[in-house]
Amino acid sequence: MQKLGTRRILLAVVLSLAAVAAWAQDKIKIEAGEKVYSTYCQVCHGDDLVSTGQVFDLRRLKPDDRGRFDNSVRNGKNQMPPWKDVLKDQQIDAIWAYIRSVADR
Repeated sequence: MQKLGTRRILLAVVLSLAAVAAWAQDKIKIEAGEKVYSTYCQVCHGDDLVSTGQVFDLRRLKPDDRGRFDNSVRNGKNQMPPWKDVLKDQQIDAIWAYIRSVADR
């Protein structure tokens, strides 16, 4: 019995540490995304994703819109130019993390 209780406690500790590590990685990615957004996207899409109404409101993107987002960023859409030769995949991923963090508030 003692071994089973110890194993459960150890498993709970390991899972908790993994959750904290994942949260920390997400936070780092979101912060990186905010920096990239501020540099490349904010001029058109607004502070904290609050658009003036002239361009698409990024807060409307849902979690399952990731493919649509990637395509629009890479290839451009309407007034938005393509960014595939400017932004790296990691930067686009970070922007998406930032958008989702703001949109989920």
